[in-house]
Amino acid sequence: MSWLRTAALLLLAGNAFAVEGFIVGGGVEADSADGVAVSAIADIGLTGKTWLTAAAAHNSVDGRSGRSLDTWYGDLSLDHWFDPVGVRGGVAYWGDSDTLESIDWQGSVYWRGDRAMFGADYEYRDFTVQLPAFDAFPGRDVSFDATGIGFSTRFDLSDTVSLGLRGMDYDYSVNLSLTDNRPILQLLTFSRLSLINSLVDYRANATLNLDAGKSRWQLEVGTFRGEVDGGRTTSATVRFMTPLGKSSDIELGLGVDDSDLYGDVTFFSVYIFFYGG
Repeated sequence: MSWLRTAALLLLAGNAFAVEGFIVGGGVEADSADGVAVSAIADIGLTGKTWLTAAAAHNSVDGRSGRSLDTWYGDLSLDHWFDPVGVRGGVAYWGDSDTLESIDWQGSVYWRGDRAMFGADYEYRDFTVQLPAFDAFPGRDVSFDATGIGFSTRFDLSDTVSLGLRGMDYDYSVNLSLTDNRPILQLLTFSRLSLINSLVDYRANATLNLDAGKSRWQLEVGTFRGEVDGGRTTSATVRFMTPLGKSSDIELGLGVDDSDLYGDVTFFSVYIFFYGG
């Protein structure tokens, strides 16, 4: 789900509070392939160590057939830090009900100290694909699942510099690369917002954060491999966050994808966050 900024927003929200409070925010991302995505989050500190997070996102992009594909995402999760070990669990919906959709169950166990965090992540994804008619193929609905196991870490290298690493590897119940995947490939839209980008073999990224006064610079590099076509996508993104007021921030992002699947794509994002509590 490369078009979703929500995963990173949830990390921002979940790590922001050591007391009760809230974060609400949202924004828009657009790319050079005419794709547009909007997302919003709300993170509530129920106690000083328990957070409830909800997120929603929507994107629209023109498919190969010329019709617009509308994709929805919704996430609800609960995080509790027992100090120094924490657990997080959640459920998410993702997809287009006419094409490809999934229900995702997510869980994490992590250890957090003063200057470092280490986590083990698990995800179970239940997919339903509506394969379109193609030549002599009549079309049909196909169900399968995927299990993901991964890790996440964060290190404070100094008072102003931190490094984060994250990776996830998926094991599918069917071999999508060896089945008749031509109908599935019709879902491609030659965009980073494509539905097919959810069917990944693995993904990994690294994030370097630099605090400059009340502002923050962030450099993120990542890669993923598609499960259906085997293509690799590499991306690099620079983000800048700075205060809008006493209880709000604005974040600007600029990045580029180099993909075997949809070529080179440039994207730009704007997000605003409000804090309270």
